[in-house]
Amino acid sequence: MKIIVAVSESWGIGKDNKLLFSLKEDMKFFKTATTGNVVVMGKKTFLSLPKRPLKDRVNIVLTSSDLDDECVRVSSMDELFKALKEYNSDDIYIIGGASMYKQMLPYCDTAYITKVHMDAEADAFFDNLDRLPNWECVSKREGEVDPITFCTYKNKNTLEYKL
Repeated sequence: MKIIVAVSESWGIGKDNKLLFSLKEDMKFFKTATTGNVVVMGKKTFLSLPKRPLKDRVNIVLTSSDLDDECVRVSSMDELFKALKEYNSDDIYIIGGASMYKQMLPYCDTAYITKVHMDAEADAFFDNLDRLPNWECVSKREGEVDPITFCTYKNKNTLEYKL
């Protein structure tokens, strides 16, 4: 299972339930990585999407509310883990928000972090993987257009989810 997120210099990811940045190069990377796969998110992230559900992906949303959109709705972490067992873990991407990232981070083996070389006022943050002993940056690639660095981190101690 993977995480994909863009972070500011201070590892901020959002403010007022909106992304801090909308950079064409990062959005293209996100679309390429997640298309044809499974995206997992919380309700606020789902409702913040400009078009719902995300096209050409299985959308799994953790929420206790009914949603009219075509997606897989789960109402608990146990239900989420049960639903995830139906898919190849290499095809699963956690896409937000902050609470979902925090809960799922230990279960992910890879994190695709787009580091945006700007700071912005944020009210939602991602854990700084450079400070977590289980996580190691294994590759970096500078953006060609935007002031960003695409970083791939690997988790040296991924937890297995059990039902």
